[in-house]
Amino acid sequence: MPLNRRTFLERSAAAGAGVAIAGATALPAGAAEQSHGHGHSPKRYSFTVMGTTDLHGNVFNWDYFTDKEFDDKAHNDVGLAKISTLVEKIRKEKGRRNTLLIDAGDTIQGTQLSYYYAKVDPITARRGPVHPMAQAMNAIGYDAAALGNHEFNYGIPVLRKFEEQCDFPLLGANALDAKTLRPAFRPYSMHRLRTPCGRDVKVAVLGLTNPGIAIWDKANVQGKMTFPGLEEQAAKWVPKLRSLGADVVIVSAHSGSSGTSSYGDQLPYIENAAGLVAEQVPGIDAILVGHAHTEIAEYFVANKETGKKVVLSEPLKWGQRLTLFDFDLVWEKGRWTVEKVGAQVLNSNTADEDPKITGLLGDEHKKVVAYVNQVIGTSTTAMTTADAPWKDEPIIDLINHVQAETVKAALAGGQYAALPVLSQASCFSRTAAIPAGQVTIRDAAGLYVFENTLEARLLTGGQLKDYLEFSARYYVQTPAGGPVDTSRLTNADNTPDYNYDAVSGLTYEIDIARPAGSRIVNLSFDGKPIDAAAQFVLAVNNYRASGGGNFPHVAKSQQLWANSEEIRNTIINWVKAKGTVDPAQFAIVGWKLTRDGTPVF
Repeated sequence: MPLNRRTFLERSAAAGAGVAIAGATALPAGAAEQSHGHGHSPKRYSFTVMGTTDLHGNVFNWDYFTDKEFDDKAHNDVGLAKISTLVEKIRKEKGRRNTLLIDAGDTIQGTQLSYYYAKVDPITARRGPVHPMAQAMNAIGYDAAALGNHEFNYGIPVLRKFEEQCDFPLLGANALDAKTLRPAFRPYSMHRLRTPCGRDVKVAVLGLTNPGIAIWDKANVQGKMTFPGLEEQAAKWVPKLRSLGADVVIVSAHSGSSGTSSYGDQLPYIENAAGLVAEQVPGIDAILVGHAHTEIAEYFVANKETGKKVVLSEPLKWGQRLTLFDFDLVWEKGRWTVEKVGAQVLNSNTADEDPKITGLLGDEHKKVVAYVNQVIGTSTTAMTTADAPWKDEPIIDLINHVQAETVKAALAGGQYAALPVLSQASCFSRTAAIPAGQVTIRDAAGLYVFENTLEARLLTGGQLKDYLEFSARYYVQTPAGGPVDTSRLTNADNTPDYNYDAVSGLTYEIDIARPAGSRIVNLSFDGKPIDAAAQFVLAVNNYRASGGGNFPHVAKSQQLWANSEEIRNTIINWVKAKGTVDPAQFAIVGWKLTRDGTPVF
């Protein structure tokens, strides 16, 4: 499907003229109030906007990597089947026509369910299936969804097919066609809520996505789409929406609220800009926040120009929470005005799965369960990531070994074949495991839950030391002598596990008694102190190579090789080819934590 299959004018006309009729005159008690007899009570109307974000392919309350019902320490539940039950409850309470349901992006990537219908039985095939997320969201009755950065992971054709299968618009005002600089997706949607008094309420939903897409999915979008900053595009579109008669403007932003970025100076735009949009762009009433995978029930930001408070809310990822924005409007001076708006979140673990959704997608679920349980090899011993955040564990060595072997084979016979190949890997999940005995696809896939691909980059010894110092910020500074509590040892300054890299092929110590920036000691290669000028090849995932995490040097380094196959599949195929996984053939303790030279473990 051509990238510019809809022009900007067509979209504007569709969004402006063809507004969705989301309301009717029938309202529950208290939803509207108007003057009676000779009274002069103002006319009022209330409605609710429900929101989800970062669903990441979760329909069922199921963990395909463990092959059992999802659970965590807080006993959260996940999935659209649970969200559907909460949504129907709210619609019954408020009156369906006094509600809207929107999403803030990252919908079609994240579980083996979504992977299966992108890669194994792809929706883009001739007479291919309908994506499970499209089926579920259509059945629940979503009104609009913003684009997330992970929507682009499988390429634009998969995204376009998903868009075609959705009964609701995918919004991205700052996802522009690279040639025309016009919106490549609908910028906004307009929804009309009918009231029993006065004019209908027009609610505009503006969709904004993440500029980091240009980095993280460079291979899929370069030369095709460009992603300017959220603030500048909001400043362009919000006044237009008001001029089109919007009484209420809601932004659905796949962007956190903190004002920070994980890609440093790679782009001139801030990644987590939702709070800045509220602060800098007048005319916004509420922002549904996404991307950061944090829970914000209700957060107010004052607009600098008007002083008006804008409410932000971010429901927890994977369908664990449902945001409710409750709007109270008053009719005055011939128009509807927002008198009050608040937000809260509902916990999906309070709801049963909606049988309408589980029944609709039962066959798809069974297919994926059968797929992930295919046996691909055996392992001589059990391995786990439980201690991998603070110890050099064989299970992480497996990832690095497969990556290094793959890059060595790719460079063989070429200009860089004689250079040593190192590899980086992160502990993406602390519950991943390879069992002793039979190894399945889900076991291998559980080591690498992201759709990253592999690259080879050229770095010097000095640059690698900088890289490791940056990675070692992950640890909380812990003085020598006292006890070490592993529950408080990692994730310093909110650094996520996926932004801590272990590098194989070198030996080094991380002295956690020292301040960040001066922790790497005894850095050696081949038994000798590393030569700062020596050249090395680093096998690295495309997220890191593109600037994700803002690690030094790698994003600007020379790319020697890259491929388009997910690292997850590379691991699966390696296990299939070998037949047996034996840690004795690749596991080595290359790094360890120390304090003043004394090992911590």
